[in-house]
Amino acid sequence: MGSIGNDTTEAAFSAAALQDKYREERDKRLRNEGLSQYHSIEEDSLQHFAKDVWSTAVPRDGVHEEIDYLVIGAGYSGMLLSVRLIEAGITSIRIIDKAGDFGGTWYWNRYPGAACDIESYIYMPLLDETGYVPSEKYARGPELYAHSQRIGRQFELYDRALFHTEVDNLQWNDLTKRWDVRTNRGDHIQARFVTTAGGLLHKLKFPGVDGIDHFKGHSFHTSRWDYAYTGGDCDGNLQGLRDKRVAIIGTGATAIQLVPQLGRSAKHLYVFQRTPSSVDVRLDQPTNPVWARGLTKGWQQRRMDNFNIIVSGGHQDEDQVGDGWTDILVNLSVSGQKVAASQKAADPIKAAKELQDTMQMADYRKMEQVRTRVDSIIKDPVTAAALKPWYNLMCKRPCFHNDYLPTFNRPNVTLVDTKGQGIERITETGIVANGVHHEVDCIIYASGFEYVGSDYSQRMRIVMRGRDGISLNEHWADGPRTLHGLYTRNFPNHFIMSITQSAVAPNFTHMLNEQAKHIAFVVCESLKRGAATIEPCEEAEEQWVQTIIRLGKLREDFLRECTPSYYNDEGKISEKTLKTGRYGLGSPAFIQLLREWREEGFLAGLEDGHSSMGTVTEPIALDL
Repeated sequence: MGSIGNDTTEAAFSAAALQDKYREERDKRLRNEGLSQYHSIEEDSLQHFAKDVWSTAVPRDGVHEEIDYLVIGAGYSGMLLSVRLIEAGITSIRIIDKAGDFGGTWYWNRYPGAACDIESYIYMPLLDETGYVPSEKYARGPELYAHSQRIGRQFELYDRALFHTEVDNLQWNDLTKRWDVRTNRGDHIQARFVTTAGGLLHKLKFPGVDGIDHFKGHSFHTSRWDYAYTGGDCDGNLQGLRDKRVAIIGTGATAIQLVPQLGRSAKHLYVFQRTPSSVDVRLDQPTNPVWARGLTKGWQQRRMDNFNIIVSGGHQDEDQVGDGWTDILVNLSVSGQKVAASQKAADPIKAAKELQDTMQMADYRKMEQVRTRVDSIIKDPVTAAALKPWYNLMCKRPCFHNDYLPTFNRPNVTLVDTKGQGIERITETGIVANGVHHEVDCIIYASGFEYVGSDYSQRMRIVMRGRDGISLNEHWADGPRTLHGLYTRNFPNHFIMSITQSAVAPNFTHMLNEQAKHIAFVVCESLKRGAATIEPCEEAEEQWVQTIIRLGKLREDFLRECTPSYYNDEGKISEKTLKTGRYGLGSPAFIQLLREWREEGFLAGLEDGHSSMGTVTEPIALDL
């Protein structure tokens, strides 16, 4: 079949050779420590990196109150849920967040070049409801943050918010049927319902190397950008770096947006890379005002649904979004329809293998195209070789940018490719990688966040205790246990907004909106029925866990072959990893499952106390 080449036709490369190359590159990066290879922000020497640099807490008295609903988190998750609850008539709501304002990710991440990488018309929540149309296809950070404030004002969420506040303890009180909530500001709140909506990108992580606290230069994490040091603003112009040697550690989605800004401004920029990202064309453009004026009610939901179905491998007559995501994922995603069709074939095993082979060849073609783009842009062949991603596309989050790769043609930019090993250590004056010491004046950590795999309570930084004092850590000791990813047994009236045991889509906001609508429905139905508490029964919870494991095994081989990342617990695949995973038939199937569950009206699988509210039905225990 030939050797690995740059022609994207199937005849130009060998699938076997590519598979060997992918495994070779994966094996370079496998480490016994798994997720423990990173430093947690909990370490005393690192906590200063998490300080809020955007606003300062104003002294206030502690709040003592009894409310219907407590929402922990004021990012897109918490805002969406609060709005859906208000729409459903539940207005006694309190919102708590450690940040100084609404916005979550977009409150914290204000680094130069920050922007959404999902089309803003489907990513920014509640556009229809607020009557707002973004200024461009991929909105920049300030616009995303401003929209969060717009939602807060329009739905009167500011009056319900306690900012610069962290919940320390959630304790269920079985006598009062309320959650006792204590915060670090002396608040004591009794809430009938609680949702933890801490988001995905809020708890910083750092490379697990020695010396981070020994560096005598300047350093900060990308989510706490120091404009006092760098100068400039969100658009760049970082004049404070013109005489500085700058290092950035990490080449993920954040660095892709940031490196071009640093390359234009720094005296010299060193980019430390463990694994290159796949970087494709970004189809950015301003919003067409004629198109915007023609939008009709429901436009955003229709557009979100269209995108979600296409990127999940389903069919739509029209691609409304038409960007890199829909281009690459239409042939690469396993949808519930594809799985069902293969199972109904005369030879299901053969049909499943053919489906897998077809998708793999499509993946090979796409990634060859991405690698060819590197060669077409990068002048130095050694640098070009180091920037090529050797793994299947969805082993890491795909990136889209038009200026990232050209930045490495600048004479003041050096790629330090660690060949999968990462940096070795940090000294008082710089960074050691590949046995070479690089002296720098400033280190910028684009090392990401604790995302999946780590303990949920730890990521939320909350001690959560349910019925009989059981902690969530104890209940989830062998992995998460939920029904639909939204509630867990022995934690009555507690709802979770996350991707664990739920569905995942490139457009996270879509799934957060679906979760918010579902939670609002369940809460309203339980109140109508006079239920004091609501939680999953043991059978429903166990069946859902087993469903997640069975569906997870559809992707287990794929994940094992992937380069280590947060997608596969840094290569440490286990049953606990599968339990932490997603609903494996795709987000459209999951949305349909929840919709049909609501339409049945039985609240199947939930209990009031230990009294069933509905029979556990077949959709919970899919036979695959």
